[in-house]
Amino acid sequence: MTEKILIAFYSHTGNTKSVAEKIQSLTGGDLFEIKTTQVYPANYNDLVNQAKIEKRDNIMPELVENVDISGYDKIYIGSPVWWYTFATPIRTFLAKNDFSGKTIIPFCTHGGGGASATYEDIKKLCPNAEVKDGFTSYENSAKLSDIEAWLK
Repeated sequence: MTEKILIAFYSHTGNTKSVAEKIQSLTGGDLFEIKTTQVYPANYNDLVNQAKIEKRDNIMPELVENVDISGYDKIYIGSPVWWYTFATPIRTFLAKNDFSGKTIIPFCTHGGGGASATYEDIKKLCPNAEVKDGFTSYENSAKLSDIEAWLK
């Protein structure tokens, strides 16, 4: 039986999307881009300020659509790192889905602070899932060979 794979990601600048597409090319999984109804600021400082408020206030931005994860065994979840954890649209995605019995394989992109608490926070919000070690890359530096090595 072949495992059914989903690669769900939120990407603000395209860095996380690039990693997601590389994972998709190596796994053949289904790609799902998490999009919000609100548009986040393009200006870096404005985005940082908004992300800080959303994290502080546990805001869960509304998503354009969700995906039915019930038929998937492995779910890769990708996010940029905002304020030392995943971006708030990921919080909404995690809250809207039941990950019980699923395998979550997280990945993230960052601008210099590393993964921070991204993977631990996913584990806290998905206690009934098996959360594997994540893949972390600086901005758009992820090479296909690095991702391939991580997947093995």
